[in-house]
Amino acid sequence: MPPKDPTKVPLVTTDRDASVETWLIWQLADSAFPCGGFAHSGGLEAALAWGEVDDDTALLDFARNALQQVAWSHLPLVRAAHRAGAFAAADGWCDAFLTNHVANRASRLQGIAFLSTSATVFPVPELTELHRQRRQEKQPGHLSPVFGAVTGLLALPVEEAVRLFLFGNLRSLISAAVRLNIVGPLQGQAIQHHLGPDAEAAVNQTADLLPQDICQTAPLIDIFQGTHDRIYSKLFQS
Repeated sequence: MPPKDPTKVPLVTTDRDASVETWLIWQLADSAFPCGGFAHSGGLEAALAWGEVDDDTALLDFARNALQQVAWSHLPLVRAAHRAGAFAAADGWCDAFLTNHVANRASRLQGIAFLSTSATVFPVPELTELHRQRRQEKQPGHLSPVFGAVTGLLALPVEEAVRLFLFGNLRSLISAAVRLNIVGPLQGQAIQHHLGPDAEAAVNQTADLLPQDICQTAPLIDIFQGTHDRIYSKLFQS
């Protein structure tokens, strides 16, 4: 019996086995997946410019606080959009919450890039429709609700989705620290490994939160990020 034509096999299915799901997670976690995250420092560059983060100890404290901030302000939105398979409602919550104009702008840019890339890469009609609808209705398209909706439509389990979202934020922060010469690559990876238990704890602590529960846990990071446009010379957009 001749082998099946591999070109006839759908790239995304809802009844795939765990190994295929793992490949999807790796693809979304890969720095080669073009969603624009590495153009942003999450307020780290501004904190460095104002002398608040200047060594590995300060970076560790900053990263730990940033993890908590992302978990309490964005993971509930990821979960809500994932359950809905759409991001409009959570997108409204996110836009109202991000009063810091730099963070709001960065979230929109990354969310739109992630949605556009996903709609192009994965042959899922619902993703194409979400992308069309966002452009037609001029929705903000913030990263966390878009990420939740996309991973939901790709049938990625919700807890894997929130871990992946938190990992992406931590990875981008450490990458920014290396490019800003705060730490070297090996030291940066050691810090990222050290924060793994903190990230898992943050996922568990926010498991029952709803979009209306999102809150600011690190206001100083938000203030630093809001001054990013005033830095004379900078590497990142935020």
